[in-house]
Amino acid sequence: MEDGSRRRLGRGLAALIGDVDTESVVNERSRLSRRVPVAFLRPNPRNPRKAFEEADLADLTASIREKGIVQPILVRSIVGAGEAYEIIAGERRWRAAQRAGLHDVPVLINNVSDQEALELAIIENVQRADLNALEEALGYQQLIDEFSYSQTALADVIGKSRPHVANTLRLLKLPEPVQAYVREGKLTAGHARALVTVDDPAAVAARIVEGGLTVREAEALTKSSDRAGQPRVRRDKDADTRALEKLLGDSLGLAVNIDHKGNGAGQLSIRYTSLEQLDELCRLLKRE
Repeated sequence: MEDGSRRRLGRGLAALIGDVDTESVVNERSRLSRRVPVAFLRPNPRNPRKAFEEADLADLTASIREKGIVQPILVRSIVGAGEAYEIIAGERRWRAAQRAGLHDVPVLINNVSDQEALELAIIENVQRADLNALEEALGYQQLIDEFSYSQTALADVIGKSRPHVANTLRLLKLPEPVQAYVREGKLTAGHARALVTVDDPAAVAARIVEGGLTVREAEALTKSSDRAGQPRVRRDKDADTRALEKLLGDSLGLAVNIDHKGNGAGQLSIRYTSLEQLDELCRLLKRE
């Protein structure tokens, strides 16, 4: 996709999810918005979001019964299917509306291509934090496989850093038992990233879940387990140092370790696992 198209997509998405409130956007929404019967909507089989928590659906259903649907569901027309529409973003609202017994719902029609529909679905869900880490990774992989995106181009479209995209995609290499922990919410994305390079990620993941370890403790476990498999987790770092490690790690998308000495000196180390990550780190440092 050309850069200009990406910029147009970004502006359109901002308008669709409420980040922009200008007269032109209001006019466009008025022209494209309408109410359609719930039965006319179809879920998108390519939607990256697969899991819908029962508790969340129940809460949203109760809210819709009381106040209705505030944010229109983003849809596109299904060619050759009459009045039917495919949901681009808002499937959870549609499911809750059915539970609440609504006959019709507000929709915003945007007849975009398959590529743009997938981009919009991923971006909308990521910005709302509606995807778990694996769903996000699968969505990114779909764009790469189906539309030949590079990681750099993908990062540009979705508004994330390239290291974030690379690290998220690496989660797809984890064995199924570990992925199941992530889907079930027993492991966070941070836990999962710490497991990518270990020899037996499933076994280590089980120990992390059983012990209720934090992400930092999990990282220490993967780096410093002894032959008997017992973790030697360092707990001597103060809260400020740990917070700074997390801030830098999240910013770079890489594991960061700060070894601070009592005399004010110390050592900062950044761990990378591929030449691609090293190249990206060098690029960031040169830019700064």
